[in-house]
Amino acid sequence: MLNTVLIDAGPLIALFDKDDKYHKKIKKFVSNGRFKFVSTTAVFTEVTHMLDFNINVQIDFLEWVMNRGIVLCEILQSDIAGIIVLTRKYADRPMDFADATLVVAAEKTGIRKIISIDSDFDIYRLPGNVKIKNVFSI
Repeated sequence: MLNTVLIDAGPLIALFDKDDKYHKKIKKFVSNGRFKFVSTTAVFTEVTHMLDFNINVQIDFLEWVMNRGIVLCEILQSDIAGIIVLTRKYADRPMDFADATLVVAAEKTGIRKIISIDSDFDIYRLPGNVKIKNVFSI
């Protein structure tokens, strides 16, 4: 049975950048096939930007997204107000746009688990002080 989880840019970058210090660990973690991934266009944009050292790696990432079936949680114009609230709330981090979209995606989908290599998701909270649990340990 697959667990549906949000996935942040860091693990996706590490998965496709063989020089990333988390590459082997995230590849092993992701390849076990236990997870169905949900992410946002903002995360995909961040990943392709960070993989811009090689167009073929970018294409490999996009094909993997397409074939592995990462579900895209659409961020609508009506979600921007919530992103502004989150950005202000976590200004001391600071919260980037991609992270804010993942928090919005958690609110919209009810998914309360994420794969991230950032500690930021230990801090971010959903309404009602609900935590998004990181299921990937460094």
